[in-house]
Amino acid sequence: MAIPMVCLLAMTACHQDDAVLSENLTTAEELEMRCNQNSKVYPPNAHPFGQSYEEWTEDWWQWLMNIDCASSPLLDPTGANAALNQSGPVFYLVGTTGGSATRNVTIPRNKAILFPIINVIFDYPCPDPNFQPAPGQTLEEFLHEGAAAFIDLADNLSVTLDGQNINDEEDYRFPTDLFQFTGDPDLTNCLDPCVTGSLQDAVSDGYWIMLKKLHSGSHTLHFYGEVPDYGFEVDVTYNITVP
Repeated sequence: MAIPMVCLLAMTACHQDDAVLSENLTTAEELEMRCNQNSKVYPPNAHPFGQSYEEWTEDWWQWLMNIDCASSPLLDPTGANAALNQSGPVFYLVGTTGGSATRNVTIPRNKAILFPIINVIFDYPCPDPNFQPAPGQTLEEFLHEGAAAFIDLADNLSVTLDGQNINDEEDYRFPTDLFQFTGDPDLTNCLDPCVTGSLQDAVSDGYWIMLKKLHSGSHTLHFYGEVPDYGFEVDVTYNITVP
């Protein structure tokens, strides 16, 4: 079963603690280069807190799929459920199952922030008897193929933090290996008919951003993405408070 999601995050512009500017920095262009919003983002090959982006996205799914329909941050229009079951050094944000949302969240100052610009999960088994690997195809290959077919069509991705663009989104695509999760069986009523309530296999693909911790204050994160062939569009704004 495929579940697409998009999440938008806006972060603070260049902060004094992030870089030491050289004395010969004379032009606005050079200043912007040194203080662009990508300095707020862990690069694609980073291992924040000892894990790769791919591993963090697997953890994100294990967190999200363990929450029932009524409490799911994904289905919450206001951000009231954003902090549910959050632990560890990374705070997870979500998109929507399609459409727009504006959410207000409070995120601790010492937390990195992980969110998908647009993503999808293919999990197994499913009630559909035709949802099976082809002869000679492994389960991992089958799930990868389905997830990639959706994400390959993603277009018009954008992320801004505090009104400044986060660039090079196409460099942040992270397909996972085969992993396992245990989903709340209630999710068959609202999100994923393939959830069994017991341990099952999955593969994820998508575009993800992990932000470094934000300084105290108010921040606005906005993200947008679409898959035109499926008529799928997500447009999300987070109003973030960091104590």
